[in-house]
Amino acid sequence: MKKSKKKVKVPVKKVSKKLIKKSNPVVQKNKLGTPYGDRVLVKPVTAAEVTSFGIIIPDSSKEKPEQGVVVAVGPGKRGDDNELIPVGVNVGDTIMFNKYGYDEVKIDGTEYYLIREDNISYIL
Repeated sequence: MKKSKKKVKVPVKKVSKKLIKKSNPVVQKNKLGTPYGDRVLVKPVTAAEVTSFGIIIPDSSKEKPEQGVVVAVGPGKRGDDNELIPVGVNVGDTIMFNKYGYDEVKIDGTEYYLIREDNISYIL
């Protein structure tokens, strides 16, 4: 009696592109992440450096901007019944906020403001 030799195919695991991107430190370095709780990460919008009359405003006399564009939003804060209350702004919204109600944060050399939802005054 003759034994038949069958070739057995061993499945080859494919490496997904997502795993490759996660292991690449350059891709992770540029990612901003997610703010904690009801905090919002905002890129400040700078005012014009030259007035409409052509007067140049020096850096020392400029006030900090009170508006910016939302870059990242936290999941929200927990209520009294421990339910998650989502944040009312979305990424890409332009907001106005309290003048002294933020923390300055530098990520990859760029200045951002970390703001609680309570300090947001207006959505433009």
